[in-house]
Amino acid sequence: MYRKVFEYLKEWKESNYRKPLVLQGARQVGKTYAVLEFGQKEYDNVAYFNFQTSRALEKTFDEDITPAYLIPILSHISGQTITKGHTLIVFDEVQLCERAVTSLKYFCEEAPEYHVIAAGSLLGVAVNREKYAFPVGKVDRYTMYPMDMEEFLLAMNEGELVERIRKCYAYDTPMPAALHESAMKLWRQYLAVGGMPEAVARFVDTHDHLQVRHVLETIQMDYLDDMSKYQGNANEIKKTRLTYETVAVQLSKKNTRFQYKIIKKGARAAEYENAIEWLVFSSLISRIYRAEQIMKPLENYKDIDDFKIFLFDMGLLVAQKDIRAEDIFYMDEELADFKGGMVENYVNTQLVNSGFKPYYWRNEKGTKEIDFIISINGNPIPVEVKSGEHVDSKSLVEYVRLFSPVYSIRISAKNFGFENDIKAVPLYAVFCIQSDQ
Repeated sequence: MYRKVFEYLKEWKESNYRKPLVLQGARQVGKTYAVLEFGQKEYDNVAYFNFQTSRALEKTFDEDITPAYLIPILSHISGQTITKGHTLIVFDEVQLCERAVTSLKYFCEEAPEYHVIAAGSLLGVAVNREKYAFPVGKVDRYTMYPMDMEEFLLAMNEGELVERIRKCYAYDTPMPAALHESAMKLWRQYLAVGGMPEAVARFVDTHDHLQVRHVLETIQMDYLDDMSKYQGNANEIKKTRLTYETVAVQLSKKNTRFQYKIIKKGARAAEYENAIEWLVFSSLISRIYRAEQIMKPLENYKDIDDFKIFLFDMGLLVAQKDIRAEDIFYMDEELADFKGGMVENYVNTQLVNSGFKPYYWRNEKGTKEIDFIISINGNPIPVEVKSGEHVDSKSLVEYVRLFSPVYSIRISAKNFGFENDIKAVPLYAVFCIQSDQ
């Protein structure tokens, strides 16, 4: 399956300023597949090392972590001749060997001609920092996420539809009605399947949502196991699981601002902030803050006590909520309380996948709210999200009156268009929004 990370990896390989690359992201988002596929296509050979399946590797790094010492030994272990510029060296599950992470500094300083990628899950929370520091400034870093809507469409062999969507987005011209309806149907399928590569592959092969749900539930259990594995304190494990399992409940509320009381009656920020941080660093959730002021840079004006959290994958979200695929296809009325939050979660996954760091805005009275504020060409652009075709919004009118944005974006079930300085983007086309357009 095509992954957008391939384009980044090609640029990384050809860069004159290339450093060892740390490829991070949640477990099972496709890091290993992407790296090995890239290595097989772009290099003469790949020297692959997995610290989970071969724990004896740690002993090699305990002895010495300089490239001059490591390269001959790694060549022997892998059975590959490691050649400068022609071999891709891959350290997989690198979070299990902190000395291997530290070795990247010396590859950068002493042997930059070797091409090294270290892939790992839970890098932000699993590596003990007491003895060895992370090689800050000595590595390139890239975070992988589940497949976005465009990658899903390509996996579904809808390349021509993707091209049409991108063209309509660029010129604000409506899609032909039949294609628009077809794209909306595929979007609903994406909501049910999500972007975890195994779930997408199973759906492409079988079109059986029961099998897809089984894959997602297995992944969900693996994540819960990770929370136990990488947190020694039983109380913290419990708090992290409770926080993770209430994301869908948070999104079912009309006000999707994160509320501690939903986790447990009487819960306070001091009790659960570590759990939230763990989930953020593990890439399982995304946290966006309210912007107190719409001024550049937005980061300076975030309210750290006012935020929303979203799950990083749509398939896992609907599995967590135990929503049937059929209910999503027809947007069953029983989903009324959850529909808005579900669609908002979807939009956030696409924006984050495209490299945005979204914020949101609420007026002082708390009566008006804009779902997302993103930076496009350096300008704060409001993004309003609607789950259907009803697009009237007093909140957007108020925001435009107060801040006079260059233009606004409205994401809904309606077709492409541009009117009254509002760019209309169908729900299936959020992947087209880029920061430099």
